Amino acid sequence: MRGSFGEARSGSSLWLHRVSSRRRAKFAWPTDRVWFGMPPLMNATKPFPAAWPLPPRQTHAGRHVQLTPLCADEDAAELYQAGHETAEARALWRHLPYGPFANAAEFHDWLRSGQSSADPLFFTVTQRPTEQRVGMISILRLTPAHGVAELGHIWYCLAAQRTPVNTESVFLLLRHLFDDLGYRRVEWKCNAENVRSRAAALRLGFQFEGLFHQHMVVKDRNRDTAWFAMLDTDWPTRKANFERWLADEGRTSLSELNRTTRQPASDTV
Repeated sequence: MRGSFGEARSGSSLWLHRVSSRRRAKFAWPTDRVWFGMPPLMNATKPFPAAWPLPPRQTHAGRHVQLTPLCADEDAAELYQAGHETAEARALWRHLPYGPFANAAEFHDWLRSGQSSADPLFFTVTQRPTEQRVGMISILRLTPAHGVAELGHIWYCLAAQRTPVNTESVFLLLRHLFDDLGYRRVEWKCNAENVRSRAAALRLGFQFEGLFHQHMVVKDRNRDTAWFAMLDTDWPTRKANFERWLADEGRTSLSELNRTTRQPASDTV
């Protein structure tokens, strides 16, 4: 008898082959233990849906802000003023792939082009109790097959910066994605030169995952992208930190809370 590679197979080797075949049939390959330093073959801790739901167009209300689906006709005038009032305000657009806009009509057209979009799903940020429209935020790059989304297209007028506006806006959308929709992962990406956005991501509890060199061309320049993410396993602790910070009205350092609870970065890919 000849083996699979063409060699003559002896009687003893044939017997061993038959024994090993019976053993393989009797003892299924374990999938719940580590072999030679490798992770388990599968993770069956919980069933996953065929697809995660897409975020609906709805209002999210907090104590300091209200996020409403973008409406160009209602929001354009106030948002244009917020983002173009001064030269310093116009500098807010430096790291974004669009803006500043030449005039209010151009800005209105841009808002109109995005108000019906499901991805990105744009929200106008209204500050409470003044009821002033102070900026925008969105959910984008939705991957419902894997339960992954990103927060981005974030900008605020100068008066809203260093206030609870961004913190609560991000919290409301994270809570919606993780608690209401059951998403597994939420990402935050920014121009690597945007030092404030990178610091904000860490302060808010996102984990730095790496730098993508020459990831995009933005405004005729190479853009390196800093990549951050928060996982559903991170969320319970991060949520508690957000709630504590909001209850303390910012007297507690959110950076410190998230720094002390952040898991060390993994070397696995």
